[in-house]
Amino acid sequence: MALSRRLFVTSAAALAATGLPALPAEAAPRSAASRYRIPVGPDDTPDDLVRKASQVRPTERQTAWQALERTAFLHFGVNTFTGLEWGTGDEDPDVFQPTRLDTDQWARALRDGGFRLAILTAKHHDGFVLYPSRYTNHTVASSSWQSGHGDVLRSFAGSMRRHGIKVGVYISPADENQYLHGVYANGSARTERTIPTPVEGDDRTPGRTFTLEATDYGAHMLNTLYEVLTEYGPVDEVWFDGAQGRIPPGKVEDYDWDSWYSLVRALAPDAAIAVTGPDLRWVGNEGGLAREDEWSVVPVKENQYGRTDWALSYDTPDEGSRAALVEAQPTTDYLQWWPAECDVSIRDGWFYHADQLPKSVDALTEIYFGSVGRNSVLLLNVPPDTDGRLHDTDVTRLREFRERIEHELPEDLARRARVTGSSRARTVDLGTEREVDRIRLAEDIRHGQQIESLVIEAYRGGAWREVSRAGTVGASRILLLAAPVRARRWRVRVTGARGAVRLKRFALYRSAV
Repeated sequence: MALSRRLFVTSAAALAATGLPALPAEAAPRSAASRYRIPVGPDDTPDDLVRKASQVRPTERQTAWQALERTAFLHFGVNTFTGLEWGTGDEDPDVFQPTRLDTDQWARALRDGGFRLAILTAKHHDGFVLYPSRYTNHTVASSSWQSGHGDVLRSFAGSMRRHGIKVGVYISPADENQYLHGVYANGSARTERTIPTPVEGDDRTPGRTFTLEATDYGAHMLNTLYEVLTEYGPVDEVWFDGAQGRIPPGKVEDYDWDSWYSLVRALAPDAAIAVTGPDLRWVGNEGGLAREDEWSVVPVKENQYGRTDWALSYDTPDEGSRAALVEAQPTTDYLQWWPAECDVSIRDGWFYHADQLPKSVDALTEIYFGSVGRNSVLLLNVPPDTDGRLHDTDVTRLREFRERIEHELPEDLARRARVTGSSRARTVDLGTEREVDRIRLAEDIRHGQQIESLVIEAYRGGAWREVSRAGTVGASRILLLAAPVRARRWRVRVTGARGAVRLKRFALYRSAV
């Protein structure tokens, strides 16, 4: 967990730079891994639910993930060449011909756009795999591209790491190719399977093997995960979804989530499992926008072999308030740290289509403030084109997006200001009157998410005057003022909280836009 430790050190340095008191090392919870979910029972009172919610803590991998803020998605595969969004599973692998593949160009563009992790569609719903797998012929190895020796995943992983970007993989649970071949949803029983499963000509000598419960298709997924997580270096996010592709509704496989999760934990212990997973959840839409008040502590239940699921609907407008905790109680198994990931594509589609254009800088900026500014992490899809490159217009837009955010949030005016008061009523004295129109707040989430409401005030005309108010904060909350406010002294006052508040950040900006 070296990454998490580095993030904590950086946070402490940032606190010192702003004049806020840094927490001593021993103040951080020591057993967060065992407190990221707390059981709920039918006899819990509303006060019990709030108390339990206040005690939930993120794991180190969750804390590290929430600090990333901007992550990227790369949808690439046979759909890139057929023009489809959802494939069919019976594509001729030879359609995959990215003759100018340049994953270093992907990495440079993402780095210059301010992204810190990228997720590649190693397998989409069609089942086409972007590396030469031992367990399916629907792969790049069956294409004439690079004479059957191509490996997009290896090139992607190497390029991202060379440019300082963390690696994530998307492996679709649905698989239309395996459905067509009678493996997916074939009615096979869950039995003990040895992973990796030996195949003819297999030259591996696994240092570890695993015995896990799985169906025929569940074993296929386990073998896919084993290959990806043992042959391509460290992975920091494993992304599952719940879409079925073109597979008929009556042919749904009961996924072996418990076995899949166990294998990921064993082979990639630092990887966050999203968004059908225990670490991160889907925000509930594909527009990239979080709720106005987004909670990281939400009620969950377990379904289908240990799958983490919403106790309320995935798209409910309120996932974690006091009222939501009470409403969800009859179907709640746990209160869990389950932060939101906001996925959206830079273009209308998830795969590249030549007739689509990227979103405007204004639209991307609105998405940033509606995701990162609301206690969530942005997952922006940037699809490679048929040449195997990110299109020049998208590359330019990514750079413009980063520059726009830098202008929206330039130097923190409170960086060297005098800070007084407590965490529930903190005052910043800028030393002279300054105009402010952006305010950024953060809790020290190692101690949970506690703030339920707050007000921001400026001292003007001999009195404290309210300039903004908000509900939740969590890892990141950004407030945009309708017009700049000029004042020397600024105050944040917490008006509602579940437990002891530890405010890590109170930053003031004057937008340069």
